[in-house]
Amino acid sequence: MIRHIVLVKFRPEMTEAEIAALFADLGKITQKLSGALDIRAGKSESPEQIERGYLHGFTIDFEDWQALSAYQDHPDHRRLGARLVASAVGGLDGILVFDLSC
Repeated sequence: MIRHIVLVKFRPEMTEAEIAALFADLGKITQKLSGALDIRAGKSESPEQIERGYLHGFTIDFEDWQALSAYQDHPDHRRLGARLVASAVGGLDGILVFDLSC
C-alpha cells in the first residue's frame, strides 16, 4: 500500500468552506479510480501545534505505485492540482507531498 500525504498552506483569504469544497472534489476523483482505497482530509488538530503553517492536508491510500500513477495522470487530478496550487501560499511552495510505502 502507498499512503499519499499532502500538506497545504492555504492562502489566508481561503475560507474553510472553499477548502472543504476542494477536498470534496478530491474525494470525487478518487471514487473514479480503481486502486484508491481510502481518503481522509481536513484541518490539523494537533496539540503539538508545530504544523509550520501546513494547517490542512489529506491522505489517500493506494493499492500500489501503479494506482498512484494512474491518479497522478488523471485529468481531473491535474485540474484539481492546479486549483490547489493556486490556493496555496506561494503556489507550489505552499504544498508538501510525501509518499509512504506501507
